[in-house]
Amino acid sequence: MSLVQSFAPHLPFLRRYARALTGSQESGDAYIRASLQALVENPEFVDNLEDPRLSLYRFFHVIWGTTGAQLEGKDGPVGDPADKRLQSLAPIQRQAFLLTALEGFSASEAAYILGISEKEQRVLEQDAQKEIEGELATKVLIIEDEPIIAADLESLVEDLGHTVTGIATTHREALSLFGANQPGLVLCDIQLADGSSGIDAAHDILADHDVPIIFITAFPERLLTGERPEPTYLIPKPFQENTVKAAIGQALFFHPANGARVDA
Repeated sequence: MSLVQSFAPHLPFLRRYARALTGSQESGDAYIRASLQALVENPEFVDNLEDPRLSLYRFFHVIWGTTGAQLEGKDGPVGDPADKRLQSLAPIQRQAFLLTALEGFSASEAAYILGISEKEQRVLEQDAQKEIEGELATKVLIIEDEPIIAADLESLVEDLGHTVTGIATTHREALSLFGANQPGLVLCDIQLADGSSGIDAAHDILADHDVPIIFITAFPERLLTGERPEPTYLIPKPFQENTVKAAIGQALFFHPANGARVDA
């Protein structure tokens, strides 16, 4: 099996990771293109073909490291609050946190990808968690038609210090609740109670409002097609609490408007 065939199933998720890491689809995809080009030119640099996903992420980080990973001031306007937060959270901390919390790697696997010890990985991850959880509290709209999942998400969101403005089960209800009390973040399923689409609800919301949306779905392949703009934040069901926490932290961390404050 060729390298391309081995890595192909993992590329959509590496794109998701790169976008979450940089806070920008354009920047994240640029790093992916650079990594793939370097891989074609230097296939001998791949050192663990028994685990293609692990090898792909490690190679991506080799490219990331050689470019200097200079994000500050490149993906947003001057004075963007996200720039200030990026300066306060070192890139290596972001990587350590996202690899385990968002991508689901073990601490030892994340340490291998980053080329550090497992102890260093755990320290970096804990430091990043504290930094991110110390960021802005906001109002959150949950679009989810399964009551148990919606209740789990509500509890998780409130444990993080945010306020849930409502739980919508249909497209129509989502737009109504959004308009009644505009949130700073939306958690969105794509298949809703009456057969309507969370994707359509998100599209209608984004037509008039600049708000981060995290898709949480049992059908991630419907959004990771490579045929149209893909969401920066996409979590498959069944989800892990830490994965949702990581995505919420990253969405609020990078979003230039910081969402709607709880005390707003």
